[in-house]
Amino acid sequence: MPDHGGALGGKAVIITGASSGIGAAAAQVFARQGASLLLCARREGRLRELTGRLRGQGATADFFVADVSRGEDARAMVERAMSRYGRLDAAFNNAGVAMEKAPLHLIGDESYERVMATNLRGVWNCLRHEIAAMLSCGGGSIVNTSSVGGLIASSAAAPYIASKHAVIGLTRAAAVEYAAHGIRVNAIAPGLARSEMVEAWFAHDPQAEQRACRSAPQGRAADPEEVAQAAAWLCGDQASFVTGATVPVDGGRTAW
Repeated sequence: MPDHGGALGGKAVIITGASSGIGAAAAQVFARQGASLLLCARREGRLRELTGRLRGQGATADFFVADVSRGEDARAMVERAMSRYGRLDAAFNNAGVAMEKAPLHLIGDESYERVMATNLRGVWNCLRHEIAAMLSCGGGSIVNTSSVGGLIASSAAAPYIASKHAVIGLTRAAAVEYAAHGIRVNAIAPGLARSEMVEAWFAHDPQAEQRACRSAPQGRAADPEEVAQAAAWLCGDQASFVTGATVPVDGGRTAW
């Protein structure tokens, strides 16, 4: 059951990329902490099912089908949250896409544009409209999903690495610009976390899990809820003096 006196009690929150993985886990975590949610993604069936499950648990939740790479979708998403709840207190901009690994010189324009459209332009679109709404509400908190790939580099994924580095730069710029207006903007940098994509990768390559888990001191993949808990903390008032930060949630990978 939701704790309406919890860390996010009374807060209206948008979560993008909410149909699976970290976003779906965040929906559960934020709901348990008392948030009123607008869940957003491109897959309506997944959103409808998750929203129904949360409502069955006593949470306040709605959904909105949106492709955040489209500015008009991001605008309509924020308008829906404002009309549904009368305010916007927090947002978790988590929507993102991965890419097939390939050497930089063999990656075509289409692959580059697809990654940048969601991972960077999507965050940009969300920030613009969320900040405008929060200015009218007297402040708020925004968390953007970057990646360990935004802090370090790896081979054969140059557009993805570039997009996630850019998310951190955008996060810092927004944090500095709007701190005086009561808006905090932070990022999380997840390492390996279990998701549909990761599980399919492990199933395809039985040795992949061992190789991947050796890349971090804790020696395992994160449960998506472990990542979502960090986002929930940053969205809440406990993190009231944290802005412009990027928090690695990576089992120690970036400590090596």
